[in-house]
Amino acid sequence: MLAPFAANNGFPADSKVYKLEKESELRCEVPWDGQLTVKLLEGVAEIFGTEIAQGQELHYRGGDKFAVFTWYGATVEITGQPEVSYVADETPMVSYVNTHAVLEARRQSAREASSVDGGAAGEETQGPRTIIVGPTDSGKSTLCKILLTYAARLGWKPTLVDLDIGQGQISIPGTIAATLVDKPVDPIEGYEMESPLVYFYGHVSPSENPDLYRTQVEQLASMLERRFAGSAEYRNAGAVINAMGWVESLGYELLLHAIETFRIDVVLVIGQERLFSQLSSQFHGRTRPDGSRIDVVKLNKSGGVVNRNPKHRQRTRTSRVREYFYGIAGDLSPHAMTVSFADVQIYRIGGGPKAPSSALPVGAQSHADPIKVTHVSISKDLTHAVLGISYAASAEQLLSSNVAGFIYVTEVDTMKRTLTYVAPSPGPLPNNLLLAGSLMWVEH
Repeated sequence: MLAPFAANNGFPADSKVYKLEKESELRCEVPWDGQLTVKLLEGVAEIFGTEIAQGQELHYRGGDKFAVFTWYGATVEITGQPEVSYVADETPMVSYVNTHAVLEARRQSAREASSVDGGAAGEETQGPRTIIVGPTDSGKSTLCKILLTYAARLGWKPTLVDLDIGQGQISIPGTIAATLVDKPVDPIEGYEMESPLVYFYGHVSPSENPDLYRTQVEQLASMLERRFAGSAEYRNAGAVINAMGWVESLGYELLLHAIETFRIDVVLVIGQERLFSQLSSQFHGRTRPDGSRIDVVKLNKSGGVVNRNPKHRQRTRTSRVREYFYGIAGDLSPHAMTVSFADVQIYRIGGGPKAPSSALPVGAQSHADPIKVTHVSISKDLTHAVLGISYAASAEQLLSSNVAGFIYVTEVDTMKRTLTYVAPSPGPLPNNLLLAGSLMWVEH
């Protein structure tokens, strides 16, 4: 490992320059109250699969973590005071790019099959459906970016599916979503999305309502099947699915459900030998009715992955919600609006609070319907709530409908019977049917 040398003439006083040897990476963490600027001075380098241009300045904000990797050698300048920065010469990138090569071969095979049968949908024309699994803080989101970016750099348009409701790569926390990735992931802005498909689960843990989580996973998978059936281009490119980090007990059951529902054929396991062993045993020698099999592959976790405590996770979730309304750089201006109670209808999926089994008589079971759509009376309890704006045409369609976007409630006036909210864009709401969960946000 090479230490940074001191700033010299031509460099800012708080800058450091790192000389990276081939197949090494510079890992940095930005303090919450700071920022860093990254500039490639010489050579060729990439951040999570996306190549960066020489002389290009990338500005990272508080809480960001990134790694500048080079296959051939590079010189990188960092301006600012990182919380952590070091050069690592041991990375899992070779195994990651080999994984990409295997997925690429499957995409090519699907494309060739499509050209033979005229583009008609069939199992042989389906590109790889890959799910990335592992415990919390194992680098699943990073591997998603790398694999999707490598595919996009070759002209493919794979689909990203995000099932991690705790953080949210595509939308805000509390959602499951999918989006097309047709270009390399921007190192700062992340995924560029024009029309993502988003379902509002409304909580940050699947244990809040696992039946609703399963239902929305099935709904999202059904919509993707329709998209793939109508486009050989999207079908051949396949999908990369980011799973949540809960991999035990109920979490493991929900993982198996996702693998079956999305008809996964490649399971990439990062960071846990036990999970790899479980899944290998689960799918060993098993084939689907069409003859396809499920390959379970173990990959090493990057040494740069950082374990985050609950406080850090909460702060990250808060930042994700803020980014939705104010933009990643904080350069957007959300709009405050006030509506009458009569102008909106708010619902919750889950049939109200469910008593724990310990609070019920011996042998009794709770009969609350976990996917029942219940009307919510507007009260001050909704202050600071994040609400989803459903595309549903009626309350009966709320369970199966995706959302157009989100608002957060800043004030509820029960005397005037008005609700004040903030939205990312001006004008009337796309729909007056709103969904509530347990997701709250207090603007600072």
